[in-house]
Amino acid sequence: MPDFEPLYTADEMRAAEAGHDVDTLMERAGALAAEAGLQEMHGLETWSVVVGGGANGGDGRIMARHLEAKGKQVRIVDAKAGERDLGDPDVIVDALFGTGFSGEPRADAAALIDRINRSNARVFAIDVPSGIDASTGEKPGAAVEADATVTFHGRKVGVVVAPGRFHAGRVHVADIGLDPRDTEHRLVLPEILRTVPHRGDRDNKYTAGHVLVVGGSPGLSGAPSLTASAALRADAGYVTVAAREAVLPVLEQRLVEAVKRPLPDKLGDKAVDAVLELAAKASAVALGPGLGRDEGAKTLVRRLLAELELPLVVDADALFELEPGDWPAPRVLTPHEGELKRLLGHDVAERRLAAVREAAERFNCVVVLKGADTLVAAPGRGVLVSAHGQPSLATAGTGDVLTGIVAAFLAKGMEPQRAAAAAAAAQQRASVLAPQRAGLVASDLIEALPRALGG
Repeated sequence: MPDFEPLYTADEMRAAEAGHDVDTLMERAGALAAEAGLQEMHGLETWSVVVGGGANGGDGRIMARHLEAKGKQVRIVDAKAGERDLGDPDVIVDALFGTGFSGEPRADAAALIDRINRSNARVFAIDVPSGIDASTGEKPGAAVEADATVTFHGRKVGVVVAPGRFHAGRVHVADIGLDPRDTEHRLVLPEILRTVPHRGDRDNKYTAGHVLVVGGSPGLSGAPSLTASAALRADAGYVTVAAREAVLPVLEQRLVEAVKRPLPDKLGDKAVDAVLELAAKASAVALGPGLGRDEGAKTLVRRLLAELELPLVVDADALFELEPGDWPAPRVLTPHEGELKRLLGHDVAERRLAAVREAAERFNCVVVLKGADTLVAAPGRGVLVSAHGQPSLATAGTGDVLTGIVAAFLAKGMEPQRAAAAAAAAQQRASVLAPQRAGLVASDLIEALPRALGG
């Protein structure tokens, strides 16, 4: 089984379709769209099919023909001819724009999209919801809010990456007979977890992966605790936590299996020396959970980034005022949208794919943009997208858990982009397996990690 699924851009779809008869492809697409629509909207009788002037509109007209053949009442709304009356259908089919659309819809199209969104009908989109950029997931203006989308040959980037993913609803992939192709961006499949090294007969606690967690300050002891526990449950053989001395009594109570080592309460060069000594026995480091943002913490982060010759996960407070550098070993940054906005100096929510790629190039390392669709970028490579988790992941502490998992996988010797993608998949799998849905807390994920990893 593959570890990744192709995610197609508009250009990649054009390349896949090259040399094929357009009319034949449209006939297949329209028929399969009708099949998926009838499956998704089972029992609904009246359908309005909103068609544009391009190939997407052609797919919609063919779909309408097949719906009528199944006895459905169908109205075609020709947007190019200026028709705007949607009627009062059970289902509206969005065949307005296709994968080639980009930019902001014109005023008349935006008004029609608004009518679709304000209707009481279920909405079924063909290939990608109109107004969403198929290649990026961006939404420059008005966009259809679909309950379901049928997309042809393979998933488009735009139905997986936010904000587009939130407009697509349930996605059906219809095979129209094209050959598979390599794509720049790929969807991470749960099968990637099979590639995570497990402890073998010849391993000891050190060779199974030794993670050093550097973080923790008064009032912020929970973050390094979650990171350390997650690293252990992600199969690291040994975890050491280096924290300010004032925090150690709390960590002693919360962490049984991890080794605790004190750092001066006033961080700085002495703390750096202590961490470098501890790191001599480690195989990966997690830096930042609960660390604080005082000048001593900034000195610690700056020097460790520059001097540690180990894979390093940089999260939370360690991301604050981070500057690009010439790193001596792999670095993995794990920001959420707010942290990435600070790092880049501009908003990222509407341009997630572009933003994470920009960050990877600027900081010359792997960057993990957390979210419902977690994006993992590396310099000069396509983005890996992990998008199989539950909404319950949106709770405090889950970022600390992810940091621990990434550090454990790096400690096992995994390549950094793959390690980060597998860690995101493991956390998302744990969110599915954890008994709580509403009310899930970060520690619930930690308990579910062994099952998520097949342990």
